[in-house]
Amino acid sequence: MTQIGIMIEGQDGLNWPRWKRILQTAEDCGYQSVFRSDHFSNASGPAKDSLEVWISLAYAASHTERIEFGPLVTPITFRHPAMNLRYATAVDDLSGGRLVYGLGAGWQDREHRQFGVPFHDFSTRFRMLEEALELTARLLRSDAPCDFQGEFYQLDDAILLPRPARPGGPPILIGGSGPKKTLPLAAKYAAEWNAAFISLDTYRARKARLAECLQQQGRAADDIKRSLMTRVIYRPTEAQLDAHLHENGLDAAELEARGLIVGSGSAVVDQLSRWVEAGVERFMLQWVELDDMANLELLARDVLPQFSD
Repeated sequence: MTQIGIMIEGQDGLNWPRWKRILQTAEDCGYQSVFRSDHFSNASGPAKDSLEVWISLAYAASHTERIEFGPLVTPITFRHPAMNLRYATAVDDLSGGRLVYGLGAGWQDREHRQFGVPFHDFSTRFRMLEEALELTARLLRSDAPCDFQGEFYQLDDAILLPRPARPGGPPILIGGSGPKKTLPLAAKYAAEWNAAFISLDTYRARKARLAECLQQQGRAADDIKRSLMTRVIYRPTEAQLDAHLHENGLDAAELEARGLIVGSGSAVVDQLSRWVEAGVERFMLQWVELDDMANLELLARDVLPQFSD
């Protein structure tokens, strides 16, 4: 069954009243999941409300019953990976096994400067991510204290206690489409690969590359879930959609060519179906209008029943 969830930008005005409404709407309307970014601020523009990711996910764990949720994704620059993992396994246990643990190298320099977090070049951040994933894998699979000596991170007789209630701990998601670095890393460590803002043709090529990388790791092509994060621009009628696009100076055909989902209900269903045919198993539809729960509810009404079998 195709899974359809939503994705929220946690730095773009997210506060407790909005987060509570979003979670309740997703739970009530039948969305499969709610993912959110882990950022302290936007890359430009004025400062806005921003909830700390792990506090907000702990709330999601204890105030929802059905949906999956997680960071999409948490940068390894913000917190030591052992601490990140402690938060993730605790939240996963609290939720009864509904956390998806998204990890990434980080990309936004502004938030690092604002809050005094070192922001290294991409090569360094990627090596940090590789170490963080290996460290995470060791802590998750070892029932005895373990050591790790890396360039950036070290463990000395460390054990993750309590042991995760879910066998193997929360599934690791790696986002990104880089064929030389990110996809081999996903093939080695991830339970889910997430592509973001990518064209359909590029997605097909990256999916084939991922299959090659999985084979090199001795894994089958279906050992990893394939998901897509992209923005959805939806209105219940064509007239409302046209008015919204015109007001914001947007061109539907151009947006669709870039991999965004644009349309009323039937058009959204048609576009999602093309991605499903290309191999996408889970969608995280980016919903930028944090106060517009009415259209989020109508999107669920128009689209979710078409993918329920």
